[in-house]
Amino acid sequence: MRAASGPAPAGGEPVLSVRGLSVRFLMPGGRRVAAVTGARFDVAAGECLALIGESGCGKSVLASALLGLLPGNAQTAGSAFLGDLDLLTADERTLARTVHGRLVGLVPQSPAAHLTPVRTVRSQLVETVAALTATRGRAALRAAAEAAAERAAFPADHLDRYPHELSGGLAQRAATALALVGDAPLLLADEPTTGLDRDLVDRTVDELRRHVDEPGQANGPGRALLMITHDLAAAERIADRVAVMYAGRIVELADAAGFFGSPGPRHPYSRGLLQALPDRAFTPIPGMPPELGDLPEGCAFAARCDRATDTCAALPPAGTVACHHPHVPEDLRA
Repeated sequence: MRAASGPAPAGGEPVLSVRGLSVRFLMPGGRRVAAVTGARFDVAAGECLALIGESGCGKSVLASALLGLLPGNAQTAGSAFLGDLDLLTADERTLARTVHGRLVGLVPQSPAAHLTPVRTVRSQLVETVAALTATRGRAALRAAAEAAAERAAFPADHLDRYPHELSGGLAQRAATALALVGDAPLLLADEPTTGLDRDLVDRTVDELRRHVDEPGQANGPGRALLMITHDLAAAERIADRVAVMYAGRIVELADAAGFFGSPGPRHPYSRGLLQALPDRAFTPIPGMPPELGDLPEGCAFAARCDRATDTCAALPPAGTVACHHPHVPEDLRA
């Protein structure tokens, strides 16, 4: 597991700075679904921030907002600055020509859906290298494509295969190789380990970590990784900090070493996530998350929380732990 210096990102200016990011979906009949509310976090160069939470909590919607990939019925608020560029207000031309691949590399949740089915992995890598780098010439492009594949541990003898001929693990590695080509300052990995066995999970996240740890382009600020995942073991393996999301809100932001070790998480939901792991208490959190289209006025976790009181009928205060009754170190040692 990576060590981290504290709850704030280390280093200088953040690569990505998100403030008050909210996403609402307008549904038929005027109903609004609050998929993301008031997200606030930074990701610094050389850092991996793991955004974790149960399926349906809004993690992938947040990723889509950063990439400008939300459907037409979505409304966004807040800001998400990558350098001087606000990703939330960038137009389609800027996103296509400047952001995707060049400033933000995406490891998608469903890699097979992002690979062109009628072209080999090699041809897709060559095309991506030609589009995102200064490499020119057939031989040089071919060599660069092979180097990109090797970097993602994609076997050379599979480069001339089509996506339908790949296993899930190989498709994931092909998508990872494509994401790394542009040497983007921000790598966004959306559930990069879904469907992989444990060995492939470890290899995949280790490669993402190496990308962040390697020096960036000459005189560049270095790279950052935002990994969106429900795989806590993968997060523990490579994250510097952890952001926990529940019902569309980030409820805890913590140093990864302290979160997974001592003193442990402070929000009751975060604590419940860890206690549900097989190598811990293996005790599931009772109940189900609320529907994002029908959230309570107060704490969304109160109905599942054994620490809830009447105070929880109001929203908890903003901060690194959004809870009226957070655990304190004495609680966590008990």
